[in-house]
Amino acid sequence: MEIASDHLSLLQKVKAYMELLKFRLTLLVVFSGAIGYMLGLKSNIVASHFIVFLLGGFFITGGANIINQIIEIDLDKLMSRTMSRPLPTGRVSKFEATIFAVLLIVLGSFLLVAYINVLCCLATLFSAFLYAFVYTPLKQKSSIAVLVGAVPGALPPLIGWIAATGVINIEGSLLFFIQFIWQFPHFWAIAWVLDDDYKKAGFKLLPFGGKKDINTALQIMIYTLMLIPLGLIPTKLGLTGLNSGIIATVCGVIFLMQTFYLMKECTNKAARIIMFGSFLYLPIVQIAFVWDKL
Repeated sequence: MEIASDHLSLLQKVKAYMELLKFRLTLLVVFSGAIGYMLGLKSNIVASHFIVFLLGGFFITGGANIINQIIEIDLDKLMSRTMSRPLPTGRVSKFEATIFAVLLIVLGSFLLVAYINVLCCLATLFSAFLYAFVYTPLKQKSSIAVLVGAVPGALPPLIGWIAATGVINIEGSLLFFIQFIWQFPHFWAIAWVLDDDYKKAGFKLLPFGGKKDINTALQIMIYTLMLIPLGLIPTKLGLTGLNSGIIATVCGVIFLMQTFYLMKECTNKAARIIMFGSFLYLPIVQIAFVWDKL
């Protein structure tokens, strides 16, 4: 059911715009950027610089999320999980959403160029472009969309590193690669749980022809297994200490055990456990990295 946007109260309109931003998802992206920033610091944090970086990243990420919803407005109407979003329900018009997205991206770009560095801004805009204009349309065409989507999904910690250091190096790239590999069990677990809803929009996000079977479960297990040695490399490079290496290993083993359950059962329940496990794994490990560095 569509609601005319001009019939909403101010509070309802503000709430609709916050929903359009995908506020919680955007905060998670900014959180990963903050992790990379703090790991890249060589001296005491400058609060104003850090806050401006977070704001710039928040605005551009929010703008990319809005563009994603503008492109998928007709598809969102088909899926139970998205049909109540502001654009499908008419609480925000496509014109309003477009203006909002452009303003956010322009403002975010200005903040990053003027107060952080140009490379950070370019990396953030590249991530937004890849998410909104490459990953989004690919979802209906091929499961390779997961590979493409994993890149902008993994760029935030590297972008944070660039904001703090001004360079792309081995340490910053490692932060990207850890989050890049994590994307696959995370994406595929979500795609498994939401498969019926995704099929309504023609999304192809599961590997091997979109089957919820042992082959997909095996792929999830392999990528999760890769996280265990990857979690130790920051310790090896001296980026963090031994404590975070131990925490990353323990979390990786627990995460891996969840995939064995999926391989055995091949059920939505088992996939949902991995989905929630992935939500816990990344912030725990990233916080451990920062805690150990400090």
